[in-house]
Amino acid sequence: MTAGTTLPNGTTTAEHELAALQREHGRPLFALLLRLCDGDRQRAEDLVQETLVRAWQHPEALRADDFDSVRPWLLTVGRRLAIDARRARQARPPEVGDAILENARVISDHAERAAEMLDVREAVKTLTPEHREVLVLVYFQGASVAEAAETLGIPPGTVKSRAYYALRALRRVLPGYAADLR
Repeated sequence: MTAGTTLPNGTTTAEHELAALQREHGRPLFALLLRLCDGDRQRAEDLVQETLVRAWQHPEALRADDFDSVRPWLLTVGRRLAIDARRARQARPPEVGDAILENARVISDHAERAAEMLDVREAVKTLTPEHREVLVLVYFQGASVAEAAETLGIPPGTVKSRAYYALRALRRVLPGYAADLR
């Protein structure tokens, strides 16, 4: 099947034999490879094509008188190609597409977070003691407005206004962090 004779329409007998193999055995071969590829149609189609290329490269196997049909040979070759492809994929790290990278969360490193903490500590020191107390209770210790008001002995409205003005002062001192302080 490798060379073949040229027919009047410009194709070779090898091409006709390969097309006949595709018509006769292509669907069952594709169905098997689709299952082996976990439903990945493109990979299964590639493996069908590779199986037919192997058939074209080894016409002696297809013309052997040992069997009635070439289908078992094609299915075996296709199955082995699928196994080899799966092993090759498992041997290398998984591929990452651009879409995954665009949607990936950006995680800051430890050094960057430590530097931010130092900046915030220094900025909090610039606040008045009243503003600092409210900020520490509400934002750093997680107290509610009512709990902070009870602890400090002031009305809840005062806690809210001091927290507002404390954050406003921090935004001025930490301009690069303004989006984080909303």
